[in-house]
Amino acid sequence: MKIALAQINTTVGDFAGNEAKILAAYRRGAGAGVELVVFPELATTGYPPRDLLLKGGFIKNNLALLDRLAAATGRTGLLVGYVGENTKRPGREATNSVGLLQNGRIVATRVKMLLPTYDVFDEDRYFEPATENAPVEFNGQKIGVTICEDVWNDDDFWRDRRYRRNPAVELVEAGGCSLVFNAAGGLIARGEEFAEDFLVVDTGTTELVPPRTSVDEEKVFKALVLGLRDYIHKCGFKSVVLGLSGGIDSALTACLAAAALGAENVRGVSLPSQYSSQGSLDDARALAERLGIQHDVISIQLPFEAIRAQLKEIFRGRAEDTTEENIQARLRGVTLMALSNKFGSLLLTTGNKSELAVGYCTLYGDMCGGLAVISDVPKTMVYRLSRWINRDKEIIPAASITKPPSAELRPNQTDQDSLPPYDVLDAILEAYVVQGRSAAEIIAGGFDEATVKRVVRLIDLNEYKRRQAAPGLKVTSKAFGVGRRIPIAQRYREV
Repeated sequence: MKIALAQINTTVGDFAGNEAKILAAYRRGAGAGVELVVFPELATTGYPPRDLLLKGGFIKNNLALLDRLAAATGRTGLLVGYVGENTKRPGREATNSVGLLQNGRIVATRVKMLLPTYDVFDEDRYFEPATENAPVEFNGQKIGVTICEDVWNDDDFWRDRRYRRNPAVELVEAGGCSLVFNAAGGLIARGEEFAEDFLVVDTGTTELVPPRTSVDEEKVFKALVLGLRDYIHKCGFKSVVLGLSGGIDSALTACLAAAALGAENVRGVSLPSQYSSQGSLDDARALAERLGIQHDVISIQLPFEAIRAQLKEIFRGRAEDTTEENIQARLRGVTLMALSNKFGSLLLTTGNKSELAVGYCTLYGDMCGGLAVISDVPKTMVYRLSRWINRDKEIIPAASITKPPSAELRPNQTDQDSLPPYDVLDAILEAYVVQGRSAAEIIAGGFDEATVKRVVRLIDLNEYKRRQAAPGLKVTSKAFGVGRRIPIAQRYREV
């Protein structure tokens, strides 16, 4: 069978935009002489619609769109994900469905059986699962139709399978076939990573696609660029602003923003105080010049001195400490938010996952912003990405990569004054947050006991900060955010 795979980038709730993308790809497939054009899960609504499914007109609008798509079909079939209505009670009102459309009508529909509820997924909150999934007759052939999780429940994919049933195996036993792999299990088609694509495939071919040669850094970079671009554009913004400290985190964020939006839509701002080094200011300027982004310098020294004077009497007898450091960070946040408001640019935060994990960030200071671009990127990966960006020529100044990381909020400050080395911190973070290992297990794995206990305690104590952080882009298997739901007010401690 000759089919087309339409890898389209839908927007949640944009029925008109999604319809236009679906019809354009369908007509392209029909023009290429394919029998069937296949679209993603919930392509009519965009994924995930979440509580929009609870709005009265949302499901009806999506069903009206499905009818229009069916009316537009001819001999070429169209297989598309949509939200169906469940009329059986008791049960949830909606189903995660797929429709086979041909010759102006809806030929068949199928419903997703396995509804994920782990990590960022909560489909069981909205959808009623199917109890069976039989093959579909299409042009005299049997085809098996599965939706996402239904085909993932495989012994080779999961170390421990999450479901008792395996819809893909059941379809094969009923005479179904695959749309991406041939009958021998060979990979015959693969779309571009983190981009829209359109593939025409003959399912009977024996010619296999070669393995990818891209490195992890390239994949993470592409994922972050796509996520940033999608978030900005789908939320109605055109430009961004961010603080440029001269350090590696803000440098990486600026590179991602320029790649995602174009240099002309990125403003970097240096916000020096008396503790900012000239080297950091020079590195920030050099980065901005190499990227071609706008660069401004706005000192926070005068307002910092004014607040110091204002609080002098009430703070009498108390030495300066993190309070004054945080005031500087918050003045930077106030200034950047003013630029965001005045120019309609979304403020990007520049903190990494390692910092967010242990609370090495300031509420209402460097945490101010509308999107935390690298909040799921550990510091060690920040270094790897930065070196990858510089693989052909120096874009990020070498000093930003090689100098000891510092918030520059007090004299001679470095991150390692407060934190263990980042390779150690990230390894503990990976084990505790991502792999779910206990402190005792991590210590047994060879890590210093005092360091593990301290890091685990910091991670546990700073949940309140992360809950107030800007939404972030997920690039690891466990990110802070909706996929990790630790209560704030709780007393359980690993150590």
